[in-house]
Amino acid sequence: MGSLLSCLIPSMGQAAGFALIENSASGQGNAYAGAAAHVTDASTIFFNPAGMMQLEGDSISIAGHFILPESSFTNSGSTINPALSPPFPPDLTGSNDDGGASAFVPNFYWVKSLDDEMKFGLGVQTTFGLATKYDASWVGKYHAVETDLKTININPSLAYQVNEKFAIGGGIDMVIGDIIFTNALDFGSICAGLGIGACSLPQAHDGFADLEGDNFSDPAFGFNVGLQYLINTDTVLGLSYRSEIDLEFSGTADFTVPASATIGPLGTVVFIDTGIDASVTLPASLALSIAHKVDKITYLADITWTGWSSFDELRIVFDNPAQADSVTPENWEDSLRYAIGFDYQYDSKIILRSGLAYDETPIPSPEFRTARIPGNDRTWLSFGMTYTLDTESSIDVGYSHLFIDDVPIDNADATGAILSGQYDAAVDILSVQWNKKF
Repeated sequence: MGSLLSCLIPSMGQAAGFALIENSASGQGNAYAGAAAHVTDASTIFFNPAGMMQLEGDSISIAGHFILPESSFTNSGSTINPALSPPFPPDLTGSNDDGGASAFVPNFYWVKSLDDEMKFGLGVQTTFGLATKYDASWVGKYHAVETDLKTININPSLAYQVNEKFAIGGGIDMVIGDIIFTNALDFGSICAGLGIGACSLPQAHDGFADLEGDNFSDPAFGFNVGLQYLINTDTVLGLSYRSEIDLEFSGTADFTVPASATIGPLGTVVFIDTGIDASVTLPASLALSIAHKVDKITYLADITWTGWSSFDELRIVFDNPAQADSVTPENWEDSLRYAIGFDYQYDSKIILRSGLAYDETPIPSPEFRTARIPGNDRTWLSFGMTYTLDTESSIDVGYSHLFIDDVPIDNADATGAILSGQYDAAVDILSVQWNKKF
């Protein structure tokens, strides 16, 4: 299971928060505009299961997305806890680092006709995830070194044609995943705050924390529903909802404590290896889409709401009763994504696509932006095409460039150390998909 999940690692900056919209190469070509209304292949299972009723016969779609981030971090006055300086030197030491990494995200979809009025679908994809990894000596090492959230969503669905204009659909989401959080520990600052003289020199007595967990034995469940309404032969309206899902992880915390900090309770009572429990809430989302065809062009638009306000904190509970919970305030806000695009039927074999989208960040301010998830508003510019190979198969290619606003950060960790600086980032995404009808 771990080897499969390792293929599903999204990198920093490709979606607002830690959501993933990269679930179709055909949709990638028009920035996923109109995705809940416009049906071109079996990936509609993810975007709106009701759309399966627009597909003829049975079909499968297999897609892969290559996510290539560019990022750089510039430090601008990061400090230890101001309450400890003076007498200690205030500046955090270490190099700049970006934390980004290239990644590959696959999807699989299968649609099967049960009768003239009902279809079954199965989707396997990743809808949420994150991966950032910094050098162990970078200036923000006390805030984060590695952060890795991987998920797999198994999504069986049904669609039903109510009448010639109206279709409904729904499905179950079964989500499994694992997490890794690592960071350096400034025992010098911890000792100074506790008045333990033997190790009271910030940044001179570093240790390390490695926290890992998964929910393989306790999968999380949610649901998704959708509807499509045929306003006329050229216009389709789509509405799709995905529920909130609570992931409950169990795992271990491994601490490396310098010998100087083992004097007193730090290395013998508090920072000892122990079991952990952690929870992550995957937010609900609601998408409203429209697709309108005029001659050879299908115009697309939608707006998607994501309920990120459910992500108010990241809490890790330790089995060791002497170890207080690790709590990172997030205070995220609900966000909106707006997209417009079009498909152009160039000839009998080729469809050309383009799209533009604006994706709001849920992070309310630099104080709540963390090195683990340093996101910001982004603008998508997308292009793509479909090439029909024969009467039963086709290939989609999609490309997006994400322009990301400058990303300021001014975040304090548990010891009061403040990471202050700016990320400059952009992302390129290349998607390829194969479709087969039966």
